Amino acid sequence: MNETPFLSAIFLTALHVLIQFALVARALLRPHRDPASRIAWVVVIVSLPVLGILSYLLLGEVNIGRRRVQRMRAVLARMPALPDVADTDVKKLQPNVPVPERHAHLFRVGHSISGFEPVGGNSACLLADSNAVIDAMVADIDAAREHVHLLFYIWLPDNNGRKIVEVLKRATARGVACRAMADDLGSRLMIQSEHWRAMGAAGIRLARALPIGNPLRRALTGRIDLRNHRKIVVIDGRITYCGSQNCADPEFRVKPKYAPWVDAMMRFEGPIARQNQALFASDWMAHVDDDITDLLRQPIPPVPPGLPAQVIGTGPTMRYSAMPEMFESLIYSARRELVITTPYYVPDDPMQSALCASAYRGVATTIVFPARNDSWIVGAASRSYYGDLLTAGVRIFEYVGGLLHTKSLTLDGEVTLIGSANMDRRSFELNYENNILFYDPVLTADMRQRQQEYIARSRPVALNEVTAWPVRRRLWNNAIAMLGPVL
Repeated sequence: MNETPFLSAIFLTALHVLIQFALVARALLRPHRDPASRIAWVVVIVSLPVLGILSYLLLGEVNIGRRRVQRMRAVLARMPALPDVADTDVKKLQPNVPVPERHAHLFRVGHSISGFEPVGGNSACLLADSNAVIDAMVADIDAAREHVHLLFYIWLPDNNGRKIVEVLKRATARGVACRAMADDLGSRLMIQSEHWRAMGAAGIRLARALPIGNPLRRALTGRIDLRNHRKIVVIDGRITYCGSQNCADPEFRVKPKYAPWVDAMMRFEGPIARQNQALFASDWMAHVDDDITDLLRQPIPPVPPGLPAQVIGTGPTMRYSAMPEMFESLIYSARRELVITTPYYVPDDPMQSALCASAYRGVATTIVFPARNDSWIVGAASRSYYGDLLTAGVRIFEYVGGLLHTKSLTLDGEVTLIGSANMDRRSFELNYENNILFYDPVLTADMRQRQQEYIARSRPVALNEVTAWPVRRRLWNNAIAMLGPVL
């Protein structure tokens, strides 16, 4: 009897069990992981002999690669502190716009995340729609005198995408320093197009955020699905944009059946632009040997009184749980009204509990989702949370006029958070995100009016409707949501 195959089988089985044991131990010992995630990964590793091991190796840990982490840390270490507005003439010009004490703790949470203090002296406006945003950017870039910096997760070679390409080329031709960065996965159609090459030939400095390269090799050095989801535009260090919109037409022709994409973007002018500049600089210098820190050292010129605002940048190499902590702080601070719009809702347990608690304590709590989600996984997972939210008294609406992509939160008619972060685990742990938190009842009223327009184009979801869903639908939604800690 030939014992070689038998011994080989025993060896391979023992090796497989050893690898499983090692990965289970790693999943249990990995820091910053909630118990549900640990349990989910243990089940996946043990129950799916080969696929579970491969899944954990590819997706089990938040890792962008050792070299990238080292470079990012080196960049952050040499980033200069921003000029202290409190020691400049800006403070003298804006004595009547402090953050009220009842909201000051929210900005302290923001400061603990990005290190930025809230700065006053800003003006801002909520732009009408996606095309108006691109037109405003084009006008500002055409008027730029010194530099233009932009970063998008998705930049498409469509009508609006090409408008930005052409205005950058015009600005470069008249001597404006233009730097453009796009996520290597989200903007792959632009990066692979003739327009990207034409921008490089025109003298625009270009960078691909988190380049994938060889997918197999990339998977061995870090997760491919860790992406730069930010949307940042900074012009001459004094104008910046923040919101949910990518550089694309609202028809979003790569996913036309969900169109139009419905976004909200704000144009800010004032010292807040310097904070977005710092966020852009950290991303840029982590990928390009081009030190632009001198732009952060320039004195902030005097500005008229204006609203206080603060940039909040999060990501997988920054403080763990930063974005959910910001959301939860805002939710627990609500006393009268809380209105949220988000396309992707896959919360952790504390966030779901915070929203329920908001409604239970009498706060008028409303959340608006898209009726049709471009991610069937997220759509199913989101609906698994409807029952508990509705039981607590949260009003849920589903927007039917396209894919509601706006990420916004208004608090008691006074405070707004707007930006790129969704209320899902991808934004919490895997993506680089940027948001702006500000206090201003007038601008918050504008954002609240926009949210009301979304609600007017939505259908309310009732508790009896959710409880009447067939068992197979509830089973499907809950099964997908159960995978949230893994996905």
